[in-house]
Amino acid sequence: QVQLAESGGGSVQAGGTLRLSCAASGRTFSIYAMGWFRQAPGAEREFVAALTWSGRTAYNVDAVKGRFTISSDNARNTVYLEMNSLKPEDTAVYYCALGNGLTVPTTTPGAYTYWGQGTQVTVSS
Repeated sequence: QVQLAESGGGSVQAGGTLRLSCAASGRTFSIYAMGWFRQAPGAEREFVAALTWSGRTAYNVDAVKGRFTISSDNARNTVYLEMNSLKPEDTAVYYCALGNGLTVPTTTPGAYTYWGQGTQVTVSS
């Protein structure tokens, strides 16, 4: 089993910055992708960014282009989401996810096996 624990959420004003962390523990995999998704009230879960074990990345360009950066610290089994120039429409619960065996940074939630509990991000105007 894998446990994912997100942290770093909070409330900021528009234009502010937050860095989310996702610490993984338990079983390890040599081939995997880590993804960040978000879900606003009444909306479907939306892909934000993903990163493979080999360093390939993908972003929801329309939503976060140039503002969000995904990275990892493999020694700490942690994935980060740096969020700059935050907008009120970024308000959502942010989830990290792990998909074992994924060779590309997959954007589909169903491809990921393990999920964290989520962390709330609120951006006020």
